Amino acid sequence: MARKERLTTPDRRYFVTRGRLWRCTDPTLDDTERRTAVKALMQARRAVQMADTPEAERAARADVDAAKHRLGERGPVWWDDGAPDEGGRHPKNTSYADWWARLDAETRDRAEGKA
Repeated sequence: MARKERLTTPDRRYFVTRGRLWRCTDPTLDDTERRTAVKALMQARRAVQMADTPEAERAARADVDAAKHRLGERGPVWWDDGAPDEGGRHPKNTSYADWWARLDAETRDRAEGKA
């Protein structure tokens, strides 16, 4: 199955899913580090699904969070121009509002999960 094309902001810092901005992986990570962190993330996500106690689920979720930090998707931002993290917000309520408004309705609907 082909991977769906994600809508990303012009500066490639975020992608849009279900009407929210989500931070992209740090593009300066070398391929080995990125692959290692992605593998750890996938293992941790599986562990969350397989957890049979609240403690096991908490530990697995902590591993997910650690992998997301390694990827630059959480924690301190990976860019260095002083721009704030606007993740988790609707694009129309961020500095990307003009870009969002210029997109055609079909593209916005897909990014909001309406299409």
